[in-house]
Amino acid sequence: MLYRRRDGKLEVLLVHPGGPFWQKRDEGAWSIPKGEVAENEEGMDVARREFQEELGTAAPDVEGTPLGEVRQAGGKLVKAWALPGDLDVARITSNTFEIEWPPRSGKMQQFPEVDRAGWFDGDTARRKLLPAQRAFIDRLETQL
Repeated sequence: MLYRRRDGKLEVLLVHPGGPFWQKRDEGAWSIPKGEVAENEEGMDVARREFQEELGTAAPDVEGTPLGEVRQAGGKLVKAWALPGDLDVARITSNTFEIEWPPRSGKMQQFPEVDRAGWFDGDTARRKLLPAQRAFIDRLETQL
């Protein structure tokens, strides 16, 4: 979770999932950049890789502060680290994924994994984030 201070306020960087299923969803749909850990991978290495893939730029080369883990509604376990830094959200470029769209059409289409990113203060981030990930904001605020 990338964070910065603007005008004395803490802001965190969140990403909105791309693709047709998420297109019209906003509050409760955003996430931190994240991905699955493969065998023989370390969590922080995965976090840095996913940051690069989803935003098109490397994560800051600083030590991350552990924020622990949460279990999302679907059962996925998410571990997070906080990194200070800044990023121009107008310049992100995400990797893509392919699905059949429209459903049962036989037509495959590509969509960005992340269609946009934004900086949000703590209260706004809590509304935007997937419910389970809201705990990361609380933990970051406590640690800072």
